[in-house]
Amino acid sequence: MGTGHGQTGRSDSLDRVSRFAHPAGDRHAEPPPHERPPLAPDDLNWINPAIWPRTSGRVDGALTIGGMDVRDLAREYGTPLYVLDEEDVRSRMRDYATAFAGSEVHYAGKAFLCKEIVRWLDDEGLGLDVASGGELAVALSVGFPAERITLHGNNKSTAELTRSLEAGVGHIVVDSYDEIARLGYLAAELGKRPKVMVRVTTGVEAHTHEFIATAHDDQKFGLSLSSGAAAEAVRRILELPSLELVGLHSHIGSQIVDTAGFEVAARRLATLLVRIKDEHGVVLPELDLGGGYGIAYVDGDEAPDIKGVADSLREIVRKVCLDAGLPVPRLTVEPGRTIVGPGGVTLYEVGTVKDVEGLRTYVSIDGGMSDNVRTALYGAEYTVVLASRESDAGPMLSRVVGKHCESGDMIVRDCYLPADLVPGDLVAVAATGAYCRSLANNYNYLPKPAVVAVAGGRSRVIVRGETEDDLLRGQL
Repeated sequence: MGTGHGQTGRSDSLDRVSRFAHPAGDRHAEPPPHERPPLAPDDLNWINPAIWPRTSGRVDGALTIGGMDVRDLAREYGTPLYVLDEEDVRSRMRDYATAFAGSEVHYAGKAFLCKEIVRWLDDEGLGLDVASGGELAVALSVGFPAERITLHGNNKSTAELTRSLEAGVGHIVVDSYDEIARLGYLAAELGKRPKVMVRVTTGVEAHTHEFIATAHDDQKFGLSLSSGAAAEAVRRILELPSLELVGLHSHIGSQIVDTAGFEVAARRLATLLVRIKDEHGVVLPELDLGGGYGIAYVDGDEAPDIKGVADSLREIVRKVCLDAGLPVPRLTVEPGRTIVGPGGVTLYEVGTVKDVEGLRTYVSIDGGMSDNVRTALYGAEYTVVLASRESDAGPMLSRVVGKHCESGDMIVRDCYLPADLVPGDLVAVAATGAYCRSLANNYNYLPKPAVVAVAGGRSRVIVRGETEDDLLRGQL
């Protein structure tokens, strides 16, 4: 520590504290206020069915998923390890197919995509949204029907558009004037006439994190309704014989737990549908309200009931169109997180348990922000439990942190774990099926973990874990 203010020999310029930077002092991480974190749970061993995969539980103290003991999974595949409950994911696909019967359900591949997920989608009869040429390649590589694919993206390349046209994807959601011109030209050159939708920014505020709210005007996605850009996009598409305009698209954000925002978005889209009918004599047959439905990450979170969401959205669209004097268009929704998120669990091995007296205990695990960047990126919250055994020890206020060279490398910021936690224990983090493997990275040259599917007491690798050789491949 430096000497005190006013001590001889110290410059005033060094003594002053910048308003942009200041000494961290002895409490760089301030203690949480008394209301956060909440009181310790009554049972640290509880596996909350609202948060954990549908087949999870404890057998002889250890966490099991899909009939598999996580200790066996860790021994066979190592840690960190993404574990995906196949029955959980497939059952949620079926839930959507049933709830939205008569409408279109397209899984948002950005949540997590691999060949096996595409096969499950095909089996269960869902469509697929892709946002890049790479995601499209995954789908096409296993023979997924191109007509059930929708291509998204705010900056689709010529190569991506060309491949989509050649493959015959079902819909392309256009996002800018440049793209309309580019797509129109390519379609004419290839003799194609793709079905297109205009992505409209409706100005609806989704009550979510700034980085995953996507319907306000000041952001990169879509064409503004309020400025007239969306209406101009419609005019430009209708002037191009190589493009078939079939509908409007809206996505208001992610981790949304009620349908109020969708109702506002639908009403605003209806005003544009009426304008299109009045100005061009065209009645568009499709309306895509996007996805973004939330899931439960921690105790107290409420995930929307899928059937309730479906009934509500259908009624919203019906009433909005009735009020506007329009026929009811075919509805499409784009769930991602709610299908794959709850079925995913990440296993880690505890490496260091470090008590910071008067504050908390830091529990260091063998992964971190390379396999789950959401906490660092969004301040996401998660549920974590001791997974390799049960414990009757008292609760220990903890912070589960990774091994990366960043102070912001956290997986669970505030939680309670048993006070007898030791190195070598396994901990499991729930609801990591969405936006964890898909956002994984190689920071500090950590290989990305494998993804293992479990079902009926059996396990298999569906995405191979990386090795150091993989990290070095391509370097000269």
